[in-house]
Amino acid sequence: MLESIIVQGLIRGGVYALLAVGFSLIFGVARMINLAHTCFYMLAAYAIYYLANRLGLSPALSVIPALVATTLIGVGTYKVFIDRVREHHVTVLLITLALAMVFQESMVLAFSSEPLGAPSFVSGYWQVAGVKVSYKELLTFGTAVVVLIGVWALLTHTRLGIAIRATAQDSEVANLMGINVSRVLLVTMGIAAALAAIAGIVVAPMWSVEPRMWTHPLVMVMAIVVLGGLGSVKGSFIGAFVLAFVEVLVVFIRPEFAFLRGPVALLVMVVILLFRPEGLFGVAFEEERL
Repeated sequence: MLESIIVQGLIRGGVYALLAVGFSLIFGVARMINLAHTCFYMLAAYAIYYLANRLGLSPALSVIPALVATTLIGVGTYKVFIDRVREHHVTVLLITLALAMVFQESMVLAFSSEPLGAPSFVSGYWQVAGVKVSYKELLTFGTAVVVLIGVWALLTHTRLGIAIRATAQDSEVANLMGINVSRVLLVTMGIAAALAAIAGIVVAPMWSVEPRMWTHPLVMVMAIVVLGGLGSVKGSFIGAFVLAFVEVLVVFIRPEFAFLRGPVALLVMVVILLFRPEGLFGVAFEEERL
């Protein structure tokens, strides 16, 4: 059981980390809460299903168009609906919630509300310590690790990363220093949408693809970001694995209470925040936001 818990916790944690890091980037740079963030995860999963099952493309060839289309939708929705009102936080919340509902009902109209299954990218399994780990699970975790390392390298070793971190620290000063803040915000939204899309692409063959698949991850992502410290990318990464392992432990230890995995994870978040209200890396966030 221990080996299975570790494997499933790492896989779920990797998916949550992809979503949470993107969500944290948006908040850290633009100071906005995007309730439609995990909808890009859903849209990418549907894109893989449509391209592979309906159009007959191989799953591998479906990845690039699904990723590009979902990222463009994310950037387009930000530019058209959010950019001009991003300073009004309540308005942004309402708009992104409305967009989330539009995306959900669009998928219902296009594909029905029934759960669908996307074809797997790879088949077979690898036996580790007596536990059979499918190659698609290894692919999911490996992809999450590689992508997150890439995001870390982007933020710490590139001029774009410096511009993103400077904007997160103080957008007005960054603008005075010659950084195009509007462009940085647009690029950050694209990165966040791409991270959500990658998460959706890798989980499409493992989990059911259905219109409401964005709701549970949204709740978990917001809990992860609060637990890790608002705007802290490092905190979001660590918080994702903490809550993922809590969920997996509930499912393995008491399978009959599997439906309570989300509430139990949120309860753990609440308990931690009682002792550290600013989150795991809240102090670091105040000093250095990214």
